[in-house]
Amino acid sequence: MKRFLFTSLLLFAFVFSLHAQQGKGFGFKGGLNYNANGDYFESIGSSSENPDRNVGFHFGLFGKLGGKFFVKPELVFTSTRSDYDDDSFKMQKLDAPLLAGVTFLKYFNVFAGPSLQYIIDTEFEGISIDDIENDFTVGLNFGVGVSINKIGIDLRYERGFSENEATFINSNDIDISRIDTRPDQLILSISLLL
Repeated sequence: MKRFLFTSLLLFAFVFSLHAQQGKGFGFKGGLNYNANGDYFESIGSSSENPDRNVGFHFGLFGKLGGKFFVKPELVFTSTRSDYDDDSFKMQKLDAPLLAGVTFLKYFNVFAGPSLQYIIDTEFEGISIDDIENDFTVGLNFGVGVSINKIGIDLRYERGFSENEATFINSNDIDISRIDTRPDQLILSISLLL
C-alpha cells in the first residue's frame, strides 16, 4: 500500500509540474460529503437495509489545464460514514477523479469523468475489516461549479460503478455479513488555485 501511495503522489506531482509550466496551475481543495454506502446483508436472515446518510469530509490537491474546455485531475483523501441502525460503517479512501469540463458564462462550469478509488481502511461496529473484495474500484463524478478569480466552489455527485463488498463475521462468530462499499454521495468542495 505504501508503494501505491508513493507512486500516486509522484505521478500527481509530475502532472502538477506540467500544469504549472503551461501556466494553468494547481491548488488545494476540501469540503464535505453527504454520503451513504450500499446495503447491509446478513447471511442468516438474508435481510438488507439501506443506510442512513451522514456527513463526511475530504481534502486534497488538484491540477487544471485548459481554458473554456479544461481537464482537472485530482488526488483526494475521503472519509465517509454510513449508519445501519445502531452501528456505523466507516471508510477512508484515496480518490483520483480525472475530470473534463467546459466553462460557460465566464464563471460557471460543468464537468464529468471517472474516479479511481483506493480503499485505505474500513471499520464496522469497532471491527477493522480486512476482507474487501477489491481495494481498487472505479466510479463516476459529475457536477457543476463556479470559479471567481482563484476561488472555486463545486457540487458533484459520485457513484461507484463496480460492485464491491466487505465481508466480516458478526460477534457471535457464526453469521457472516456483507456491506456494499460503493460510494453514493453528494460532494461540496471549495478550492484555491495557486
